[in-house]
Amino acid sequence: MTPLTLALYQPDIPQNAGAMLRTCACLGADAAIIGPAGFPVADRDFRRAGMDYLDQVTIARHVSFAAFMDWRARLAEAGDRRRLVLLSTRASKSYADCAYQPGDVLLVGRESAGVPDDVFAAADIAVRIPMRPGARSLNVAVSAAIVLSEALRQLGAD
Repeated sequence: MTPLTLALYQPDIPQNAGAMLRTCACLGADAAIIGPAGFPVADRDFRRAGMDYLDQVTIARHVSFAAFMDWRARLAEAGDRRRLVLLSTRASKSYADCAYQPGDVLLVGRESAGVPDDVFAAADIAVRIPMRPGARSLNVAVSAAIVLSEALRQLGAD
């Protein structure tokens, strides 16, 4: 089965990025970092948050969203089509109502700004985590773990 990928769109908080990559390592997902990041990916805070787990996760690095989309297109040409599932507070569909597929790419936005409209429009599916009225958003690393866990549960991961 093709593993799920957690893609981080222009991450700007190294501790959150490190925590998400550690989650990928522990749950068996691949990762992608879509630049530019708001910090050097060798930053000590980033490494500390990921601990020694960063060596246990496959991380694809893309210099831009266009480069990331080119990567997806090349995979699709080779017969490996991967849906882009965006986690966004602007989505109308609950993450629990999404039927995840092997190889899905779960995309999270920047902690400070989410994703721009063109990135939102590029997603095959956009999902949200339902929250109480008045709550704006969860921490991006928490959101990523919730949705990644549900996708893996649906796909029968141990």
